[in-house]
Amino acid sequence: MVITSKSNPKIKAISKLNDKKFRKESGLYLVEGIKPVTECIAAGCEVDLVICTEKLAENFVGPTVVSEDVFSFISSEKTPQGVIATVKIPQTQLKAPSGSCILLDRLQDPGNLGTIIRTANGAGYREIYMIGCTDPYSPKAVRASMSGIFFTEIYQGSETEIFSALKGVSLVCADMDGENIFKFRPPEKFCLCIGNEGSGICGDIIKKADFKVRIPMSESCESLNAAVSAGIAMYVLKEFK
Repeated sequence: MVITSKSNPKIKAISKLNDKKFRKESGLYLVEGIKPVTECIAAGCEVDLVICTEKLAENFVGPTVVSEDVFSFISSEKTPQGVIATVKIPQTQLKAPSGSCILLDRLQDPGNLGTIIRTANGAGYREIYMIGCTDPYSPKAVRASMSGIFFTEIYQGSETEIFSALKGVSLVCADMDGENIFKFRPPEKFCLCIGNEGSGICGDIIKKADFKVRIPMSESCESLNAAVSAGIAMYVLKEFK
């Protein structure tokens, strides 16, 4: 059976997952595209539904098949590939990191957030803690993570809750007043903190820093993009491991 109506209850419920409110209510998020959906399934994520067009139906087990028109209605892509999965948001309980980790303070751009998740996965940082950030399960953040969100553990909470979990872990803050990161030698286990795109790390968190590091730049450059800074810092600090 092929669903051809946009008013179908299942289709309406899926389309609502583009909204954070309904992601929170349902506990589901969207993964779109052939490669991301395939990797999501292979990673063992809890897939609720796979929705695809007729031409892709044979590529997946038990999919909900929809018309091209209906798929375009639920897709957030400019050029849809024809497959979307609804996936259960992991219900992670805050805990101490197993190794060096990342802390993100109030990041608001989903593209930056997703890119940092992607890079953290590539650089070997398994745990990512977030305070007041944009939703990591929004379609744009998931897309930018390039499947990194399937292989990292995301922890969200208040400043008090997060720092309770990070107790005893050295905090390394990316800050313009810090020492040259290329000369810095990190402790064996640390938490790298990246701040808001415009205002950086908030004052209360900076006060908790055990170390502050900066990426040297030419005088004509005021700052780097948050995701770029995070990527450089992640790899530089791992170089000494």
